[in-house]
Amino acid sequence: MLQTLRSKILFYLILISMIGIFIVSFFIQYGFEESFNSYLDRNREKKVDRVITEIEKDYRANGHFTRDPVYAMLHENAMSDQLYFQLYDRYGQLQMDSSNIRSMLNSLGLAEPEPDGEEWHSKKYTLKVDGAVIGQLVAIYPVGLIDDEYKFIQTIQLYIYAAVCLTIILAIIFSMLFSKKLTSGLKKVSFAANELQQHNLNIRIPLRGLPEEVKQLAISFNNLAESLSKEEMLRKQFTGDLAHELRTPLATLRSQIEAFQDGIWEPTPQRLQVCHEELMRLVRFVNEMEKLLAAENPQIKLEKIEVEAGSVLAALWEMFLPLFKEKGVELHIVEPDQEELFKADKDRLMQILSNVLNNALKYTPEGRNVTISVTTEMDGYVGFSIQDEGSGMAENDIPHIFERFYRGDKSRDRKTGGIGIGLSIVKALMDAHKGMINVKSRINKGTSITLWFPKED
Repeated sequence: MLQTLRSKILFYLILISMIGIFIVSFFIQYGFEESFNSYLDRNREKKVDRVITEIEKDYRANGHFTRDPVYAMLHENAMSDQLYFQLYDRYGQLQMDSSNIRSMLNSLGLAEPEPDGEEWHSKKYTLKVDGAVIGQLVAIYPVGLIDDEYKFIQTIQLYIYAAVCLTIILAIIFSMLFSKKLTSGLKKVSFAANELQQHNLNIRIPLRGLPEEVKQLAISFNNLAESLSKEEMLRKQFTGDLAHELRTPLATLRSQIEAFQDGIWEPTPQRLQVCHEELMRLVRFVNEMEKLLAAENPQIKLEKIEVEAGSVLAALWEMFLPLFKEKGVELHIVEPDQEELFKADKDRLMQILSNVLNNALKYTPEGRNVTISVTTEMDGYVGFSIQDEGSGMAENDIPHIFERFYRGDKSRDRKTGGIGIGLSIVKALMDAHKGMINVKSRINKGTSITLWFPKED
């Protein structure tokens, strides 16, 4: 019982509704009865006051008690409101008594038994004329309600009970609707999670009509599903790329070795050199994979030292100038105006900058330029800006270039021989340095990558 969220919400909604309904109905009924009794008491006092006024007026006019019109008023109150009076003079002698009307009605079977004990109240009033006491009036009336009053109260109670029953039914109906509405979003999330568990990576949760809290959960789920879908796509792509990268050198080695074994080819130095080059291609592939795994290791330790930006540029010039000249691409170094110091692991720093420069060299045609400079536009950071005049990339590719094995133009990657992990290494090592990367690119115009390193840890 109450195992599901909806059943719990439904139970507590109904419970709170029932408590509220019963409390409200109790106070309405109690308040109405109290108000009605107070109204009856005030009305009775007004009737008594009128009787007293009429008696005193009659006494003032006649000098003694007369039956007309006083007795007619007493008789009217006795018949209509069961309000009986006994009038005594100042000597205590009974002058008028309307309570005997009760006995007459009782003998005819038109009324309940005679008033007796605690079922009746009596109240005494002193009568005065010009300050002198002329007698005493005793009002006698039932403790409870008379027939018409009791029927009125019963009718009101009936309406209250009907309203309570109707409200309970509405509360149950609306509680069921609200609980269903509140949990519908969670059911969608649960269903989508089960679909995701069944490897349906295309499942998404519609956001329309969801409560704000559930909507945020649905957005997070959709982002997770999108990320998993992208990772699955990259995994399949990597599997294809890996098969391609391994297939070509392995096929070449296999055909050449089988040719040597069958005596078709002689193992000449040139043919052995080709085999060695294919083997080294495999070695380079494995080395790059190892570098990526090392860079993405969360336990990576950096040996940070104080590094001067100008000396880094000089080292890159010495390292890459022969490669750039070999391809016919101009390498330009813009040295900083003043000494710029920052903390970094020098080996990892050179690995980062080398990967970015290698990319710039790969995609910059002969006769074009690559420029590397130092910038300090961001407070607390030293930046290395590498700008090429290469083929550039589409704007929608820029957010993904640092993802593992991502390729925007697959034909271009195959032509250059890359496997799409160089920039993934850069991103992992920049994260380890707590650095930032900014990329700007336009197709056929070139790419600018700025690597920001914090000056202090």
